[in-house]
Amino acid sequence: MGRRHQICQHQTGLIVLTRFIHLLSGGAAQGLVNALKPAIEKATDTQLSCTFGAVGLMKQKLLEGAPSDVVILTAALIEQLTSSGHVLAGSARHLGPVKTGVAVKHGTPHPKVDTAEQLKAAMLAATGIYFPDPQLATAGIHFMKVLNGLGIAETVAGQLRPYPNGNTAMNAMAACEDPHVIGCTQVTEILITQGIDLVANLPLEFELATMYTAGVRSTSTCAAQAQAMIDLLTSSEQAELRAKGGFLPVASNDFI
Repeated sequence: MGRRHQICQHQTGLIVLTRFIHLLSGGAAQGLVNALKPAIEKATDTQLSCTFGAVGLMKQKLLEGAPSDVVILTAALIEQLTSSGHVLAGSARHLGPVKTGVAVKHGTPHPKVDTAEQLKAAMLAATGIYFPDPQLATAGIHFMKVLNGLGIAETVAGQLRPYPNGNTAMNAMAACEDPHVIGCTQVTEILITQGIDLVANLPLEFELATMYTAGVRSTSTCAAQAQAMIDLLTSSEQAELRAKGGFLPVASNDFI
């Protein structure tokens, strides 16, 4: 099941065990987790080992037995995994909804994307369209529906630049030299990428707000520390940090 402890030689000569919390998470939570990693490790007296990616891929990894103590996925997937016994009942907490937005390279003009026609024009004008996995990533699946809804999926097929998740898509977009590219992924992934600007959320008729939820893996050997990590991520004290990173407020945070 992977590394749970690491044996370390303390300066006093004593042998100590370093406990790890293993996280499997959708990319939407990467910025928040990384920002709070020092606080999490201090509060739980652990080291945090993180794997981020498309939520569908993270679910696959969990089901295949990848080391995991905390999982952060869509609320729907966490509910499924709780029902199937893979996530500990009563452990889940919502981080908040995340909207899907449009991005451009920093320093380039921001196209109007407030309406379907404006979004269509912006996509048709782009020389490259960066977005996450259209089969496993929440935003990627939705974005393909948007292109089909706009009636331009076939027209822009040659400009599509899919990547494993939103973070890799935005980083690739930031690194490319072409100023006429555009991107679409979850707002949290746009905001944490240097060299990328958030233009706006998708137009109302194509809006997608995805609730992200954290839960404790039922097989975790450090369930108490895992729950403490989730409580810290979702605490009222971190509401401002979550909002700054693109998470919307949660109306209720009862256990699932």
